Amino acid sequence: MHVIVTGGAGFLGARLIQRLLDEGAPIDGERITRVTSIDLAACPVADDRVESLTGDIADPALIAKALGDDTGAVCHLAAVVSAQAEADFELGMRVNLDATRTLLEACRAHPKRLRFLFASSLAVFGPGLSQPVAEAIGPQPRSSYGAQKAMGELLVNDYSRRGFVDGRVCRLPTIVVRPGKPNRAASSFASSIIREPLAGVEVICPVVGELPLWLSSPRTVVANLVHALLLDGAALGDWRTLNLPGITVTVTQMLDALERVAGPSARQLVRVEPDAAIDAIVASWPGGLEVERPLGLGFQADSDFDAIIHAYLDDERGDELDN
Repeated sequence: MHVIVTGGAGFLGARLIQRLLDEGAPIDGERITRVTSIDLAACPVADDRVESLTGDIADPALIAKALGDDTGAVCHLAAVVSAQAEADFELGMRVNLDATRTLLEACRAHPKRLRFLFASSLAVFGPGLSQPVAEAIGPQPRSSYGAQKAMGELLVNDYSRRGFVDGRVCRLPTIVVRPGKPNRAASSFASSIIREPLAGVEVICPVVGELPLWLSSPRTVVANLVHALLLDGAALGDWRTLNLPGITVTVTQMLDALERVAGPSARQLVRVEPDAAIDAIVASWPGGLEVERPLGLGFQADSDFDAIIHAYLDDERGDELDN
């Protein structure tokens, strides 16, 4: 079976591709034998079973080139991130909404009912909601990114209702610790305040310590995305949107964990300098989501934030710091 992954050049997309190929888990009884990545850059996974198509994911011709008779699933991870979508409305709409509809239309025209995995975000919710926020609570986004993701959720659910695709929508927590350099996501600081101090680099935290965040490690998010893709659609019922499990951690608790793992000197490298623009976006997101249904369906959560830091050290640096 052939699977398409948009955003396959990104750290999350590449890890999803590698995990799908390593597990070779069957979809509808067929094992995954090849993957096509669609992104602006080539997929970094070095495997003969991976093909990279580079270009605009909102281009119907590029999508048509990727789809084949043996395609069984599309994993749509590509997106313009939160702060960038807020700064460039047209780009956010083109990538986060128009490309989603283009993909869904291509899937609707396919002779098979394809599985369609859509990576959404807790940014679809707004402030003032009782927490943890239930899946059934209607989206109330306070950012263009959140609005675009909410519209994508509704599209995937309606295309599933109509039988055009076999959809599953995963609202991702903030993913920590992301490797590499900071990106233009409003939540990018959540990784930076851990990643940079572990490397001995000073970093600025743009939000106050009491801010609660709903977090998950890359390792756990990838495992949950694979689980969502392989799950029988009948188990999801009529509403295909899931709050992926995470843990609620304040910024201060994150820094406490950093100090436990790497010592006081690492924590001293974090300077708090509030940024009103970043705070306005991130503070509008809920600090916890209701996840009883996903946990009952076999999805998983990290145990605590110390474990998330150690997972980063294992996966990205191959070592552990002494407490």
